[in-house]
Amino acid sequence: MKVLVIGANGQVGKHLVAKIQDTGDIKAKAMIRKEEQVPYFEDLGAETVLTDLEKADIDEIAKAVEGTDAIVFTAGSGPKTGADKTMLIDLDAAVKTIEAAKKAGVKRYIMVSSFDTTREAIQSAPSSFAPYVVAKHYADVWLRATDLDYTIVHPGGLTNDAATGKVQAAENVGRGEIPREDVASVLLATLQNDSTIGKEFQVVSGETAVDDAVKVL
Repeated sequence: MKVLVIGANGQVGKHLVAKIQDTGDIKAKAMIRKEEQVPYFEDLGAETVLTDLEKADIDEIAKAVEGTDAIVFTAGSGPKTGADKTMLIDLDAAVKTIEAAKKAGVKRYIMVSSFDTTREAIQSAPSSFAPYVVAKHYADVWLRATDLDYTIVHPGGLTNDAATGKVQAAENVGRGEIPREDVASVLLATLQNDSTIGKEFQVVSGETAVDDAVKVL
């Protein structure tokens, strides 16, 4: 299997590419935006493709998708950008990659979403955070409406703490945090378990080993 990691230069994306390369039987193709980011991924033995999600159209993204078997969308505008960038990356770019997957004939698509993207979450979100929840809400809606083999992963608050390898994952869990490296492990386990197709789940740190937690979803 070859997996296109969109947003590979992000913190979760970097962890995911490294973990994919470590499996030996899955290969990563890192979608990145800048030439200077290439050496990091080449050192991991990963293929790279330069694509600016904001500027690229669906056809250009579809060319980057070609030759892969699955997509993981880990891109995000980041907490320091305004609502405009949030809509361009977390909504529009996400939708473009979904449409590119359909155009390229790649069925497996894993979306890293926000912890809670319900209408209730939009209404209760602080004004500064609401655009992000709105963007993720509609990106999730768009993905659910496709015939792709999708999984939507809703991680809790992201931290840079050391990975524990243990999580709590279910359709609904209590709010909590989770190290970014553990999120990457969850994404890899999701790729390796077809039982997750057509499902979405929340995940935070817990007491169950990642592989075991994902297998029983």
